Amino acid sequence: MKSARLAIIVALAVPAATGACFAQGPRETAKAKGQPQIPLPMPSPSATPAPAQPGWVARCSSPSRDAPLECAMEQSAVLTKTGQLVALVNIRVPGDTRAPVALVQLPLGLNLQAGAKLQVDEGKGVDLPVQTCENRGCYASVPISPDMLNAMRAGKQLKVLFQDLAKETIAIPMSLADFTATYDKIK
Repeated sequence: MKSARLAIIVALAVPAATGACFAQGPRETAKAKGQPQIPLPMPSPSATPAPAQPGWVARCSSPSRDAPLECAMEQSAVLTKTGQLVALVNIRVPGDTRAPVALVQLPLGLNLQAGAKLQVDEGKGVDLPVQTCENRGCYASVPISPDMLNAMRAGKQLKVLFQDLAKETIAIPMSLADFTATYDKIK
């Protein structure tokens, strides 16, 4: 009796310990039909990203009722056909420094050594060293200088530039049409 229980426990534990899964059938049939199992992590250079929402969106939150509001603004670009997030730019103004900081989320599958850049219109780009990657994408953060902030306020388009693994440059355009009005809400 004890050996039968032990055999059942071992039989159930072995697949979990080795990473085996009982639900392999559907995955194999999807692969056999030629359907992709997971959306591709990197957009092709010819893919056209479009803003997920029109322009910049401001959001404010507070950890408690007594704490001051922390506000940020963001804009994202997604592929129109698949809805895959290609880039997200989040700008916040910390209460202690009052200096704006940009956090940029990029897709997986980019050339990490090349890093990324933010560029307003045809001006000089600001380097974005990629800091970390996880299953949702890669992240870069950079303080926004007064010159860059002024360029964003006066500019028409913000570009997020990075390279894919084939070292092709991908430029993701984001509108700056309502940047100033939204930034004034969060500063």
